[in-house]
Amino acid sequence: MRARRRAMALWLVAGSIGLAACAGNPNTGSIQSTVPTPVKTQEEPMKAELTWQEAKTQAQAMEVKLAALIPKDAVISIDQKKKGMLLSCNKTQHKWKSSTTITIAAGTNIEPVVKDIEAQYQSGLFGVRNRLDIRGSYEVQMIALSGSGENYIVAEGLAPNQIDIDSGSPCFTLPEGIYPGGDF
Repeated sequence: MRARRRAMALWLVAGSIGLAACAGNPNTGSIQSTVPTPVKTQEEPMKAELTWQEAKTQAQAMEVKLAALIPKDAVISIDQKKKGMLLSCNKTQHKWKSSTTITIAAGTNIEPVVKDIEAQYQSGLFGVRNRLDIRGSYEVQMIALSGSGENYIVAEGLAPNQIDIDSGSPCFTLPEGIYPGGDF
């Protein structure tokens, strides 16, 4: 009986240690990994905490960078939204969400353009996945490998001759007293 109790106690201790190891570093948020990830040296390292303005600027800059990958002779106009909204990342953090719409020349085949953008991001700071949307159009999603919550979707727009770039900034904490509703 005593040997059985010791075995049970050892099993409980081992299980507790295993669960504690799964919990990770208590000083990091749920979106931060405790496992180091490789980063490109030519990119600026992610700041520990962004303001919502910095997160918005970063997401908009990436929208412009992605739009620049569309062949210049196909681009008629680029319409980047000036405002976006905040969506929750978790209980304490939010991300800035918005989009850019690129109107392209009639007759431009959008799928190869989206696939070319996808090819540019196959290795680096983003994980890339693709799928066919509900209409059967090809879309690509890029998700930051850093675990920051940053992500982008490039796909055929809802209107003819358009490509949409939807953005989600890295997650950030709003200052005390700032309501996350409305336009940002």
